[in-house]
Amino acid sequence: MQRILLRRVLQNKDSFSSRDFSISLAHLTGVPIDIKNLTQSSKLEIPSHSLPSDAQIVICGGGAQGAAIAFKLAQQGYGEQTVLIEQGNLGGGSTWHSSGLIGHLRSSPVESKLCKLSRDLYMELERLGYYTGWKECGSINLARKKDRLAAFRKIKSSSVSRNIECHIVTPDWIKEKCPLLRVDDLEGGLWVPQDGIANTLEICLSLCHLSAKGGVKIVQNCTIESIVAQRNGSLFLETDQGSIKCEKFVNTAGFWARNVGLLSKPRVNVPTSPTEHYYLTTKPVSDLPFNHPVVKDLDGGVYVRENDGRYLAGGFEPWAKPAFQDGTPESNATRELPVDWDHFHTLLENLLHRIPSMGEAHLEKLINEPEAFSPDGEWIIGQAPEIKNYFVVGGMTSAGVGAAGGVGTVIADYILNGAPTFDMYNLDVQRFLGMHNNAKFLRDRVREVPGILYSINYPFREFKTGRSMRTSPIFPKMRAAGARFNQVMGYERAMYFQKEVVEERNSFLGLDSLYKGGGSSSGYKSNGQKDSEINLSKTETFFKPQWFDSVQKEFIASREKVSVCDYSSFAKYDLWSSGTEVVDFLQHMCSNDVDVPIGTIVHTGMQNEKGGYENDCSLARLSKNRYMLMSPSVQQMKSYTWMKYHLPSNVILQDVTSLYTALCIMGPHSRALLSKLTLENLESLDQKSFPFFTCRYMNVGCAPNILTMNLTHTGELGYVMYIPNEFAVHVYDTILSEGDEFGISQCGYYAMRALRIEKFFAFWGQDLDSHSTPLECGRAFRVKSNGDFIGKEALLRQKEEGLTKLLVMLLLDPLEHDTNVDPWPWGEEPIYRNGKFVGTVTTSSFGFSLKRHVVLGFLHHDDGKSLVTQQWIREGNYEIDIAGRLFPAHVKLNPPVLPTKVEGIYTYTPTRHSGS
Repeated sequence: MQRILLRRVLQNKDSFSSRDFSISLAHLTGVPIDIKNLTQSSKLEIPSHSLPSDAQIVICGGGAQGAAIAFKLAQQGYGEQTVLIEQGNLGGGSTWHSSGLIGHLRSSPVESKLCKLSRDLYMELERLGYYTGWKECGSINLARKKDRLAAFRKIKSSSVSRNIECHIVTPDWIKEKCPLLRVDDLEGGLWVPQDGIANTLEICLSLCHLSAKGGVKIVQNCTIESIVAQRNGSLFLETDQGSIKCEKFVNTAGFWARNVGLLSKPRVNVPTSPTEHYYLTTKPVSDLPFNHPVVKDLDGGVYVRENDGRYLAGGFEPWAKPAFQDGTPESNATRELPVDWDHFHTLLENLLHRIPSMGEAHLEKLINEPEAFSPDGEWIIGQAPEIKNYFVVGGMTSAGVGAAGGVGTVIADYILNGAPTFDMYNLDVQRFLGMHNNAKFLRDRVREVPGILYSINYPFREFKTGRSMRTSPIFPKMRAAGARFNQVMGYERAMYFQKEVVEERNSFLGLDSLYKGGGSSSGYKSNGQKDSEINLSKTETFFKPQWFDSVQKEFIASREKVSVCDYSSFAKYDLWSSGTEVVDFLQHMCSNDVDVPIGTIVHTGMQNEKGGYENDCSLARLSKNRYMLMSPSVQQMKSYTWMKYHLPSNVILQDVTSLYTALCIMGPHSRALLSKLTLENLESLDQKSFPFFTCRYMNVGCAPNILTMNLTHTGELGYVMYIPNEFAVHVYDTILSEGDEFGISQCGYYAMRALRIEKFFAFWGQDLDSHSTPLECGRAFRVKSNGDFIGKEALLRQKEEGLTKLLVMLLLDPLEHDTNVDPWPWGEEPIYRNGKFVGTVTTSSFGFSLKRHVVLGFLHHDDGKSLVTQQWIREGNYEIDIAGRLFPAHVKLNPPVLPTKVEGIYTYTPTRHSGS
């Protein structure tokens, strides 16, 4: 076979095709494996079974994820009750061609936790005598840009909460550690010594071998043809080897997970779609050290690792090519794609730019194996909303083996205990709706997804593709008014309004714009992709954002005058029954008393058995046997699923999110404006006649019977109107017309967010999760003392035993933290008490009334177990680590007293820590 230098390929890419090169699996895995007989060549005896007729648990997919789940179930004594089905040979899907990178630094803490659990498992396998190829060589993440280095400083700061060792390093240190690297264009890097590489196929087979020893029956070369949910809760599977009945089913089919979901009845949505993914291998290289660290040149989109004396290198281009647009291949044998040297060219260019001597290496092969991605680039793990006892793993974004051990742990927890021991919402399949499984949307979106894996993780990142899918009727008018949008559950939500073009100022820009004039230093181009036709909200800095002045104006209008804000993306449900069954149901589900007078609104949680929030919602009682429920936008599927799983047959639950446009008017003049809109006098709208947390139907302009609620979800005076969509434009126009008299302003989500944070108003999905309780977040006053409800025993026990964490507000000292020049807290910053780590920031905002930054977060002892008291909190001195710098902060257990001029005529306290 001809020996071809990589630099020649770069110079003459049009002259080569995939047929010029060959490769054996040994060069991918480091061991002599025959791909046609994977299970035998590993020298591990893994018995193969015929398909049994029934089992307690069936796992679909014999890759690293499925093997890890089977292992964890066997480890807990459920091996004899588990069957693992693989359509081909074990490890024959995405597992065998994985790059084998085991890294800890992921986009969210929960992903880092899963990767750490995986690393611990693989090290344990080695101790048990199983070869895994694990090598703790560390990884160096390179920064070409100053913004990248700023992002690394944030990661270094937050690493204390993730229990990850990492260090900011200089270009000189990098050169000494890796002499082969070019470093003259680097700002620095991040060294993670506990990262490493492993042999993915050997890990998979080792886990399968241990699972089989634990009683798991493994069935290979078996294709599932349908999964049908039965009325009794069991599932019936048809395969090409017969049928099998089970109580719990796990879809961990990897590349084929979406297809398996489509085979299910009812259909289970697993929104993933494949793109082409490239990596190359070289022939042995004489000067490549065995323990060479993994190198990730993130700004170049490429990675390099040592692999049995060879280079294994690949990357993630900004705009990927969708794969198999005519349909997913039925087996792994037809999965590998022809290579496109034109498409791979820039990745190769960046590889040789970073390691010039790599150009002298002889190419073994360029491989184009498709990888399936989710619409937001995060993993998909959890219980399917469509079928109870159906669990999903998919969209692992080339990190399958890196997370498999952790995935096995949490799926086993779902199956055996009902839920994992930590919150998983960022990865939960229930963060998606059915619309996200649309094939065209997925193919459009996933072109963009691989590129974000190595992009700078700026706050509030937005995608350009798949936009304008869900909009309220007033969307065109908001867009014309200068709205900048973000997307939540597919809904376009106005974040702020900025009609004119803002002149860029240095304090608003990212560091690269300050020092280098911005732009890309990676050599990448847009690949012909166009920006979205709508104006996207962008926060491409870790410092003061360009939208600051716009949000400040909206905030001041909401506190001192009146504003209008679109709440249409909030999840909305109708619940009713023929008798009082709906009341009984909600009393069982809710921790607050919902048997209230008609026209009353109740803010309540729906707790799980451990007392944590499964839903944080507002319930309006519209009649004796009917309620309307409002939840945060991100909970649309999750809260619906939670209620559906507990719903009795005599109660009706309907998602009505898309039927209504919700508009909130808030501020001191909101009552006067409502009087103008409804022709009702002010006396009929005062607190005695129309109290806070009540609702009534009103005519607004010419629109009849508009459900109007006296609340704002920010703690401000105001009203939310739930308007049938056909009247939405009329009501919106009428609000703006009548509001001129009061100096009305349009308000976006950033201003609303600042209002609620300054009021110490915690939100689910940002501050609260399924492991936060009302007692911990100052909402014990919303927990009923009479009657039974889910989680009551846990809350009573917690009240008796005491709390191990408490939600607080922290105010940064404006004399120490300069909003104009210092980095901002955006979330996950560590909080220190008397020099010890005691918590992390959940949400933050600049407090325009207080003229300083305000952050929320939970505090706990450094051991995470000791009881937290209010006295302990008050006695501490606090600092917040923002990108490596400690800033002093003042702690608050209750909302601060805001200046009188902006407090208006009504005060609501959403957080009340008793005794404080």
